[in-house]
Amino acid sequence: MKNLKTEITKIHYNKNAKGFIFNLLQFASLFYGIVSTLKNNLYDKDIIKPKKVNAYVVSVGNITTGGVGKTPVVSEIAKYYIARNEKTAIISRGYGGKLSNKNINLISDGEKIYYNAKLAGDEPFWLAENTKGAIIITSKNRYKAAKYAIEKFGVTKIVLDDGFQHRKLYRDLDIVLTDSEKGFGNERLLPAGPLREGKEALKRINKLVIVSKNTDHTKAEKLAKIMTKKMSIQTQVCYTEPDYIYNIQTGERLTNGEEITALCAIGQPEQFFKFLTEYRIKNKIAFDDHHIYKEEEIPQGIIVTTEKDAVKMQNFNRNDIYALKLKTVIDVEKILKI
Repeated sequence: MKNLKTEITKIHYNKNAKGFIFNLLQFASLFYGIVSTLKNNLYDKDIIKPKKVNAYVVSVGNITTGGVGKTPVVSEIAKYYIARNEKTAIISRGYGGKLSNKNINLISDGEKIYYNAKLAGDEPFWLAENTKGAIIITSKNRYKAAKYAIEKFGVTKIVLDDGFQHRKLYRDLDIVLTDSEKGFGNERLLPAGPLREGKEALKRINKLVIVSKNTDHTKAEKLAKIMTKKMSIQTQVCYTEPDYIYNIQTGERLTNGEEITALCAIGQPEQFFKFLTEYRIKNKIAFDDHHIYKEEEIPQGIIVTTEKDAVKMQNFNRNDIYALKLKTVIDVEKILKI
């Protein structure tokens, strides 16, 4: 299960990384940096202008790759607008789904979900299940997807899932998330590090959110104060904590102390494993992010996974698969206030 991608991820979060593979990745990062800087300069200098739509657009993104915790925050923002009777759409690239994102794919109209997790992608499907009333669309072309949402559904608020680097669509508010534990990793650009662009991108941020994936939030709260003071970026903390573990077929909750196999396919599996300290973990299995599961590769015994992974196991002929429910606590009103 450990392949090159897993090894590269280890390099991304090792500030003392060295060796042949690292040197090769560093060389590739030079070209990535040139392309990224050129693109951003064209937008920053208004040589290329982002396209506007007739709706208020909020982008939720990050500077690093994978596993920061954007999806629950996207859901909370959409639910905030929906509760205020705003017609709201969430637009995602649909990464990992079988549907072609060259098309505009309507995953949910706010009531009915039209595709399963394998087709839609695990994150769009999770959003559709957990954000009632939100129109969920996947497409590589966020501008066309936004226009479609406005024209077909009369959408007034659009939330871009993972939209920070997608500069073709104008946004009214740019929210960026970073992980309190992982931070910016080895602080190098892809593929040598986890940075999608250089730290100069911080100048474009309207609001920064430190996602605290820990039961002790001291580190995240200190980091938020530092970023607010030193970087002059309005920063707040999103608290992510384990709530309970439930059977994905019956809803029955799992008793503390049970022997389990912890299994996931997310960007940062270590943090998921840390949330399971009240259980006896006999085995930890980490697949690559967005892995599509086959029933035969799931071991016997009680399996505990993430909700993002669980949506891809719902049709398995198993009654011993459980999902960890997380609590996401964030002051949405404060983060949306400019």
